[in-house]
Amino acid sequence: MITGLTKNSKKHFQLDAGAIFKNYDPATDTPATASAKLIGATVGGATFSCVPEVRQVSVDGAKGPTKGLEIIESYTGTLTANVKEVTVDSISMALAAVTAAASQAPSGYTKIVPKGELEDADYFDNVTWIGKMSGSNNPIMIVLKNAVNLNGFTLAAQDKNEANVPIVLTAHYDMDALDIVPIEIYVPDVA
Repeated sequence: MITGLTKNSKKHFQLDAGAIFKNYDPATDTPATASAKLIGATVGGATFSCVPEVRQVSVDGAKGPTKGLEIIESYTGTLTANVKEVTVDSISMALAAVTAAASQAPSGYTKIVPKGELEDADYFDNVTWIGKMSGSNNPIMIVLKNAVNLNGFTLAAQDKNEANVPIVLTAHYDMDALDIVPIEIYVPDVA
C-alpha cells in the first residue's frame, strides 16, 4: 500500500473550526486581550483562500506554458465564514461601510445605515483566523491585512433554524507598500 501517513503525521493536523478576530496582533495579543477582538460564533467553520494572479509572458517559439515565464501580478486572499451571531458588529462588517448610532425613535435600538463611500477607517487593520494544531501548544494563524467584506449583507431567516451573516473578507494591498502581499501565515513549530 502507498500512503503519505507517517508516525509524525499526527503532529501536523489542523483541528476544529478555529475562531476569527479583528485587529489581532500576533506579536502582542494574548488569549485575554484577544477575547475582546473576537468576531463571534461561526457555523460551518471558515475557509481561507490565497490565489495568485499569474501572467504568462508571451514569447515567439513557446509552444505553451513555459517554466520561468510566469510573473505573479498579485495575490487575492479571502476568509469566508458564516457568523452565527447577528449583532451590530456582524451586520456592520457585512455591509462594509456604515454609520451606526443609538436610535432616537424607536429607543432601545442601534440604527445602522450603509454609507455611499468606503473610507480607509472602514477596513480592518487585519482579520486573523486562529486554529488549533495537533502537534503544538501554539496555534496556526492566518492574517489578512486591510480586510473588508465586499459581498454585502444577507440574512436568511427560516423556521427551526438560526440565521447567520455570511462574510467574505478580502485582504487589500496598502497604497504605501504595494510590493508587500497583505497576507501572513504563521505555522507553529512542532516537536
